[in-house]
Amino acid sequence: MENLRVLIADDDPIIRLDLKQMLETLEYEVVAEAGDGKQAVEKARETKPDVCILDVKMPVMDGVTMLGKLKADAAIKHIPVIMLTAESGRENVAHIARLGVRDYLVKPFKEDQLLEKAGRIVKLAPKPAAAEF
Repeated sequence: MENLRVLIADDDPIIRLDLKQMLETLEYEVVAEAGDGKQAVEKARETKPDVCILDVKMPVMDGVTMLGKLKADAAIKHIPVIMLTAESGRENVAHIARLGVRDYLVKPFKEDQLLEKAGRIVKLAPKPAAAEF
């Protein structure tokens, strides 16, 4: 199986570094990092990751707006998103779920929570059709 290719979007460089280290432990490939939603959309278009890990609150373009742009773009709308949020209230979680996220993590989170959610996405990813020769 190929390594999961991940885009990390969070305005906190420490969180991006922590996420990258956690994912690389599992030999996932962090193909891009972004500090705001606008950068994240551009990097998603460039790198076509297998999954995006996206913070809700970011400057320039927040995660909710970025998610809307991602889902509106035919070339990248299929990319599953794990949303990071500092708010664990039922209303907030329900709101991001309606936006089309695959899963979410409440900050602060533990490595095993991230790995479980990323692993679940890998299992849910559609298998490419076998090539005919």
